Amino acid sequence: MVGILLINLGTPDAPTTPAVRRYLKQFLSDPRVIDIHPLARQLLLKLIILPFRSPKSAEAYQKIWTEKGSPLLVHTLALGEAVAKKLGPNYAVEIGMRYGSPSIESAFNKLVKKGVSEIKVLPLFPQYASSSTGSALEELFRVARKQTLIPPLSTLPPFYDHSGFIESFVERGKPVLEKVRPDHVLFSFHGLPERHIQKGDPYQTHCFQTAEAIAKKIGIPGDFCSVSFQSRLGRTPWIKPYTDLVIPELIQSGKKRIVVFCPSFVADCLETLEEIGIRAKKSAMAHGAEDLVLIPSLNQSPRWVETVCEMISRQ
Repeated sequence: MVGILLINLGTPDAPTTPAVRRYLKQFLSDPRVIDIHPLARQLLLKLIILPFRSPKSAEAYQKIWTEKGSPLLVHTLALGEAVAKKLGPNYAVEIGMRYGSPSIESAFNKLVKKGVSEIKVLPLFPQYASSSTGSALEELFRVARKQTLIPPLSTLPPFYDHSGFIESFVERGKPVLEKVRPDHVLFSFHGLPERHIQKGDPYQTHCFQTAEAIAKKIGIPGDFCSVSFQSRLGRTPWIKPYTDLVIPELIQSGKKRIVVFCPSFVADCLETLEEIGIRAKKSAMAHGAEDLVLIPSLNQSPRWVETVCEMISRQ
């Protein structure tokens, strides 16, 4: 039996301030996420981020929380179930979150206990970043070192330009584009501090390649779409342009109907549903837009499930 480990970022256990605080503490204590001196990082967390951001983030999570729980966890678990069903009984599929539950360690240990002959690992981050894929793999190797016998491990590469990944987003986007007939299409990716890119992180380049591939496949002209970056934290420069500033500028230039893709996420989450679907839409309407529509993420859509299985089978 072949073990499959699908890794995503993670989510709080509940949309409450204490739960969000625990999640943020684990997430932002990661030196690959906030790559500054350890003492400065702890002071930043304890004095500024955790006291002020935790209640605000909890309020945001409350707006998108479902009866089944956090959307990111719900969709990732559903993806795992769909992939397991399609791959069949010769595969064992587990979900591991870099932060929060279920952890990478618990998922890895489950696969080992099942006696798998090997483990294939797919970090669900399309574009490579040290703060996401790099951190997840570092945690995986830390966990694996605890085992006396480690099954052969193989990690699947970033899939930012994989044809199946691109086609999956095209299938999600085409019906929306045909219905809305937007004046502009915005590809909004999660941001990173500029210093990460200056250190050689390929993330920004991967983002532009993803956007270009989706636009080309759909047939969106270059002057009809653009790329921006969202979710910045703190006062240090992050990669530009910023989504929250770009949207008002587009509206001011006459782009009244905007459709937004978020192709750095394969499951709908806080950054898609609340930051874009609620907050950015509210801002757009306040600036005079006729509409701002979020393209649903891949979640457990059939083409995406098929693509994940293809990537696993061909590894």
